[in-house]
Amino acid sequence: MVNIQSTLNKRKDNKQKKSVWHRIIILLLTATIIIVLGVGYYLYSIIYKPNINLDQSETEYIYIPSSATYTQVLDTLKSNNILYNLSSFQWVAEKKNYPRHIYGGRYLLRSGMNNNEIVNMLRSGKQDPVSFTFNNIKDINEIAGLASQDLEADSSRIVQLCESKAFLKTLGLTPKEVSLLFLDDTYQFNWNTQAPEFLKRMNNEREKFWDNSRIEKAKKLNFTPFQVAILASIVQKESNIPSEKPVIAGVYLNRLRKNWPLQADPTIVYANKDKIINRVLNIHLRVDSPYNTYIHTGLPPGPICIPSKESIDAVLNADKHNYMYFCASPDLSGKHVFSRTLQQHNRNARAYKRALNKMKIFK
Repeated sequence: MVNIQSTLNKRKDNKQKKSVWHRIIILLLTATIIIVLGVGYYLYSIIYKPNINLDQSETEYIYIPSSATYTQVLDTLKSNNILYNLSSFQWVAEKKNYPRHIYGGRYLLRSGMNNNEIVNMLRSGKQDPVSFTFNNIKDINEIAGLASQDLEADSSRIVQLCESKAFLKTLGLTPKEVSLLFLDDTYQFNWNTQAPEFLKRMNNEREKFWDNSRIEKAKKLNFTPFQVAILASIVQKESNIPSEKPVIAGVYLNRLRKNWPLQADPTIVYANKDKIINRVLNIHLRVDSPYNTYIHTGLPPGPICIPSKESIDAVLNADKHNYMYFCASPDLSGKHVFSRTLQQHNRNARAYKRALNKMKIFK
């Protein structure tokens, strides 16, 4: 009887011990799950919780220089107050080894982005391109200045390369032909584009523009592309009216064929160092310059501005006519009147001069 009772007691003790261990295991498992879930949620919030301090649908750009260090990137984010939590960004950035993969550029940050998205974008160098637009450009200095406003490229470096025989030789150009590089349009660039890459891209655009068709048209005029650009620059300065440009180009081509001086007033303005001249007078015509097309026949030595695509095509597709003269319209609309004879032209010129006198434009 005693032995049976002892056995029952042992069994009871074993059951109690098992029950205690069972509860302990359950508690440990529960605690582990809670900890894992807590850590998981914490990590999830660090990695995937939105961390951009922008209102819904709002965006902002950050600019990271090509030479930037990781510390400078953090300073940029901090100074612009872009992130809710800089520390969480740092944790993700360092786990993804971003400090060793810094790429300069302009990056678009959108509302709702998390640290993982931000780091992936910066680490991959996936930047938002810049639209660079130019037209009616005077010279290389002006376009270099515009480029440096929109891009990281240094303006002085652009000008320096445009004057470098060695660099231009790699593009198949000489310093005097450098204006051919720039064709008015809107181009997409990465913000961190440097001067050499900027000019190489412009050269690629030049080569695409001067296709076989345009080259052949230039040859029919006995012109090189550079000579076309010279005449196109004059045409561009003569008129802002697209329909007139091929007609004006035709007049100048007629004069060149007869070996007449071009007598282009815009070259006189250019030769007079671009002084404010609203009315070209005899005193201006006496300027001693190779750009004075009243005393020198043929084309001037270079363009008087950077011609547009439209003006270049106006020369290549110049109207065929018998006009030898043209004069600004006396209605001062910016249009021109064309004539075949000097007698007709003189009448038109007198009418225009009377209109200027009436407006008290004497110089």
